[in-house]
Amino acid sequence: MSSDPWGRVDETGTVYVRTADGEQVVGSWQAGSPDEALAYFERKYEGLVVEIGLLEKRVKTTDLSAKDAQTAIDHLREQVVAHHAVGDLDALRVRLDKLVETVDARREERKVQRAKQSDEARHAKEALVVEAEELAQSDQWRSAGERLRALVDTWKGLPRLDRKSDDELWHRFSHARSAFSKRRKAHFASLDAQREEARKTKEKLVAEAESLSGSSDWGPTAARYRELMADWKAAGRAQREHEDDLWNRFRGAQDVFFAARSSVFAERDVEQTENLKLKEELAEEAEKLVPVQDLKAARATFRSLNERWEAIGHVPRDARPKVEGRMHAVERALQESEETEWRRTNPEARARAEGLTGQLQAAVDKLQGQIEAARSAGNTSKADKLQKELDGRQALLDQALKGLQEFGG
Repeated sequence: MSSDPWGRVDETGTVYVRTADGEQVVGSWQAGSPDEALAYFERKYEGLVVEIGLLEKRVKTTDLSAKDAQTAIDHLREQVVAHHAVGDLDALRVRLDKLVETVDARREERKVQRAKQSDEARHAKEALVVEAEELAQSDQWRSAGERLRALVDTWKGLPRLDRKSDDELWHRFSHARSAFSKRRKAHFASLDAQREEARKTKEKLVAEAESLSGSSDWGPTAARYRELMADWKAAGRAQREHEDDLWNRFRGAQDVFFAARSSVFAERDVEQTENLKLKEELAEEAEKLVPVQDLKAARATFRSLNERWEAIGHVPRDARPKVEGRMHAVERALQESEETEWRRTNPEARARAEGLTGQLQAAVDKLQGQIEAARSAGNTSKADKLQKELDGRQALLDQALKGLQEFGG
């Protein structure tokens, strides 16, 4: 018979292992000596120790699932319970029990973690849905579209929820994206229609602009080009592939017209500058007629100067008021001289002036006689009153005499 602290072999070759519940039969050994039998079953025990140690390490250091860990524990426990090994089997049971506790704790941790992750995923997906529904109403087509695509990528990276919750949230999320896509499609379809209408309008504007480019009716044509430009801006933008070409044609037609007008105006400016010099010379000659000495000769000279003036043509617009004003000033001086001469030689006016002067002189003489009579009578008050009246009549008489002098007499 052979034995060690954890097992023995009796004379019949039966191998026993010692446990807390007493000796348990391990098996029967007939192939060799008892020591060989104990050594064999001790090696089986060491194998169980190694396997349990490896499982403990896997549970602690890897992401072995609780289900797989429990399966491995059950498999090892069956071997320990079967008593086919010699060693401290009770210690192995304790280790396996502790391992079960560890796996249960890990399972509970993972359950809590999964619940937390699920709750976080739910909140994250709800936030994505709310943002997507807000973006569905946006008119910022590019940025909102890019953001919605980014939200889809974010959604794909989140864990799935229970099927009902996940499907409900996805339905709202997908509906928001579809609503945005539908609005964007309608917007761009409308925009395409507007741009096509703008293209047709601008084609007509270009055609008219090109037809006017050879016009020499400078004022009306320039005004029409301004109207065409206003119509162009009001028409909106055509499709990108047409807009630049239409604009180049439209602008090119205007450039042809305005270049021709500028060339003509430049020549006209030179001509008008020369005209201004000539008119300034005529104005200077006309101004020498003032003050008027010989009205008849002055009028004849001015008429000759004016005929030459009219034959010269236009001057620059900004210089026109000044140079024309000089001629008008001479013309007014001649008119005033004519009026003065007319008054001087008008018999009816002279007769009226002489009659008025005579009446005033008679009144003055009469008042002087009355004043002398009043003073002789000692009536000073009456004399002073008559003197005031005399002063007024004398002033009128002085003015009438002055007017009469203009008639040469």
